This record gives sequence, C-alpha cells and structure tokens, in this order.
Amino acid sequence: MRNFLTSVSIAALGIALSIGAPAPVSAETLAGSYLAGRSASVRNDFGIAAKYYGSALARDPSNVELMESAALSYLALGDISKALPLAKAIIDAGQRSHVAQMVTTAGLIDDGDFVALAAHEAGTDGISPWVDGLVKGWALIGSDDVSGALAQFDSIEADAGMRGIVQFHKALALATVGRYADAEALFASEAPGSAARTRRGVIARVEILSQLGRNEDAVQVIASTFSGATDPELDILIANLETGAQLPFTHAPTARAGLSEVFFTFAALLRAEQASDYYTLLYARIARHLRPDHVDALLLTAELLEQLGQYELAIEEYRAVDADDPAFHVAELGRAAGLRRLDKVDQAIEVLEQLTRSHGNLAVVHATLGDIFRAQDQDQAAIAAYTKAVDLTDKGDDRAWFLYFSRGIAYSQDGDNVSAEADFRAALAINPDQPQVLNYLGYSLVEEQRKLDEALGMIERAVAASPDSGYIVDSLGWVYYRLGRYDEAVIQMERAVELEAVDPVVNDHLGDVYWAVGRKREAQFQWKRALSFVEFSTMDTEAEPDRIRRKLEVGLDVVLVEEGAEPLKVANDN
Repeated sequence: MRNFLTSVSIAALGIALSIGAPAPVSAETLAGSYLAGRSASVRNDFGIAAKYYGSALARDPSNVELMESAALSYLALGDISKALPLAKAIIDAGQRSHVAQMVTTAGLIDDGDFVALAAHEAGTDGISPWVDGLVKGWALIGSDDVSGALAQFDSIEADAGMRGIVQFHKALALATVGRYADAEALFASEAPGSAARTRRGVIARVEILSQLGRNEDAVQVIASTFSGATDPELDILIANLETGAQLPFTHAPTARAGLSEVFFTFAALLRAEQASDYYTLLYARIARHLRPDHVDALLLTAELLEQLGQYELAIEEYRAVDADDPAFHVAELGRAAGLRRLDKVDQAIEVLEQLTRSHGNLAVVHATLGDIFRAQDQDQAAIAAYTKAVDLTDKGDDRAWFLYFSRGIAYSQDGDNVSAEADFRAALAINPDQPQVLNYLGYSLVEEQRKLDEALGMIERAVAASPDSGYIVDSLGWVYYRLGRYDEAVIQMERAVELEAVDPVVNDHLGDVYWAVGRKREAQFQWKRALSFVEFSTMDTEAEPDRIRRKLEVGLDVVLVEEGAEPLKVANDN
C-alpha cells in the first residue's frame, strides 16, 4: 500500500497528531511520575512511559488524561489487553478519544461482537468517518449480512479520494464470502484504482483469479505489474500457478482478517502521507493484533519502530517472521539493520552471513553484507560480497549501477584506484547522469590530479543534478582549485560551506581556497573551524587534523613544498 490515495487528507482520519495538554497533578509524587512518563513518551520509550503513567494513575485513578497517555503507550507497545480497560474507562467517562475508540474496536473484534461493532455510528462514537465506514462494512460481513455490507461499502464511496480504497475492500469482502467472480469483476473494471495496483492488492487479485481457475491470467497480472522483477514470494506464487495449483485466498479469509486489512490500509496511507510515525504505528499495531500472521503489517510495524529509534522492539518484531516465510529474508535484513543501529555489528554480520547460506541466491543479501563490511573498513570482504551480488544480478537490470558504485567505493578505500574507476564507469554506463557516481569519480580523479577536464565535466553535471548537495558543490570548488581557477573555486566553496556548515573537509577546503587568493586570515579561521569539527565529531571524516595543524603553523605554501607538490603560484600561473 505504498503509492495510493496520497490526495486523502490525514485530518479526515480524525487523528490528532500531538499529545494533549499535560494532565493536572495534585502531588509531588504524582508530578514526578507524570513528568517521567512524559519524558519517556518524547523519547518514544513506550515501555517506560507506560510504567510511569501507570504509577501516576495509581495516585490519581480518575484522571482521564493520564488514562489516555497510558493507553497510548500500551497501544504503541502492541499490548491491547492492558490498553483495553483504560480505553473503556475513558469512553465511560464521556471523553472523546481516537485512541480509546481504536482499542475498544479491537476489543469488540476480539469478542466477535460484530453486531455491536456494526451498530456504531461513523464519526460520532467511532474512530473517524472513513475508518468507521469500512469497519462497519466488515462488521456486517462478520454478522452474515452480506447485502447490508455491500450497501454500506457503496454508501461511503462518494468521496473521490476514498473511492479506490472502498472498492478495494468491497472486492476483498466479496472474495471473503466466496463471490470470486464479482470480486474479479471489480478488479478488472479498475474501480479500486491504485489500491488494487499495490503489491498487496495485486497478490489478492492473483489469488482470486486462481480461485476462478484462471492461473494463466494470474501469471500475466504478475508479469505485467512487476515487469519481470520478482522475489521469493512472487517466485513461489508463479511456480504454484504454473503447476495448476489453486491458490488459497489469504488476504481476507474472514471478517476479522478484513478488519485487520482496514487498519493496515490506513497505516499504509498515513505512511505514504509522511504522517507521524508514532500515530501510524498505532494503526499498524491494531492490524498486527487482529491478525498476527499479517506479515506486511509486522514489517511495517518494525520499520516504524526503527524510525522511532526503538531498535530492540523492531528486532523483536522482525524475529517473529518464520524461517519458511517468503518474507523471512526481508525481516532478517531489517533485524541486521537494527543490530547495527545498536552497535552490535558482529551480531549483524552473523545474521547476514547466515542469510547468505539460506538465501544465497538473492543479490540484496550479499549487497547488504558488503555494505556492513565496507562500513567496518573490511574492504576485501566487502568487494567479495559485492562481486557475488553483481554476479547474481541480471545484466539488463538498471539497478545494478548501485552495486558497481558500492564496489567501486570499496576498491577506492582499499587503494585499488584502477578497479575503482572501472566500476564507477560501469555504473555510469548503466545510469549516465547519476550525480553520486559522477561526483565520486570526478572527485577521485581530482585527488589523483589526472583527467581534470573530464573530472570537471562530471562534477558540473553532478551539481546540475543535485545543486543543493554541499558535498557535490565542494567537489566542483575543489576541481576549480586543482585547475588553478581560484576565484571560481572561492564562489563554489563558500556555497558548499553554506550547505554543509560543520563538515571538516568542506571547511578545510575553503581555507585552502582562501589561502590561494591571498585571504590568509580567513583561511586560518576556516582551518581552525575544520579542526574543531574534527575534534568534536563522532563521524568518520577524510579531514587530516595533523595536516590542518601544520597549515596553521607554517601556511599552505610550505606544506605543499614539504609534500613535494607544486606551489600555488605555479598552479595559478602567475
């Protein structure tokens, strides 16, 4: 559900994207618990937040604001059982709360009380008009009122932004009750719009076609949608279809699964709209709770947790994917990324190396392993991993440029400039205008002081493609400097520092350029800035602090002489 309904307003979902006003406090201990919970919430530390809000509630059990904060924390953790009594208490207190309505909706579904769920009035005692409308339709399916459900779906499709989603869910509901021909008729009419063209929508249609005995058409739908690009899940589907097997309809086999799909739909919508990861997570958590085997909801939940900095929780989600699931490699790649974020690099490498044994036919696995080796300066291991990824990639795959680019960087870091240049040029043969590659190769040629005219052309093209990239603008200034075009270099370097104000290399370069045009005091100021950024930075940098200190002591001209380089006045030919 990545690319549909971006025109739909988030506000129409009825979601408040900020936590309400602070709860009133009545004692120092209550205040302490509340403030600790609030601080944890700001850090997205849901477990700690729930603990302290619970402590505050023990001292002020009737405080509705504290109830909502605690319920929100429990829901973010995926703990519906602890959130539910709080949600009920909030509603019993007459408080309007989207979080409470989401949780109580999940509670009614858990109880199988579809009649009560269908009785909710959209926008009054529910979550939001759009969510409530779809929930009611699926609740009627759960109540065996198919005609009422179809009428409900039809009644809420008037909004142009919602029509595709509504028709998509109507098609799923028809398939749920075995009316596969009617479901396919909707898909074939393209009434569901882009919702049906998402990966999940396409696979749902493929399953429906297979139920109708139309496996050949199902294979064609996959081929035309994904343009021949496959993955383990699609490969399995295609293989089963080609053997004549009838695929089960797995996307919404029950009303509960359909309701899970509603929450996943809106989680994906919020994600596409770049809404708050926190509130998007709440929808994903409900979808995941209603259907634990909803792997797409699991992966979205884990991704959101990563974005929120909750790597341990994300890893816990990723570990829930079974080893025989087609998405297992995706989950393991995510788990490795989480381990890296926690500085558990050895464990991340172990996960990836195990994955090369179980899913060694996938280029992305080797490429990811190459990335982590390169980040650890294990360049030879990175080169070997990237080479395996290149060998597994189809020659006509336009995405192969990034593999050549990545391997080229590893070669460059390992000191093999010949192989690095060959890979960079191979990447450009696939993607001639890729600014990162143009910049890296151009800058490398500048540093090697060869083919400077070609390097200038490459970097000028890179700047044209990415004019707001400080690093690329820095490269342009540096090639002007190497060519002795100092006045032009100053213009570009000053622009680069505006874009990357605290980067040591960029500031160091500006110092050199200032020195070249006789602005020696400003040059020393920039070198001091560069040195301070090196000393206080926790990031890797190409800046050489000892060289910068030497320039501050004796000036750039003397340093160049000591290094055996041409003096600036020769390079400038004056």
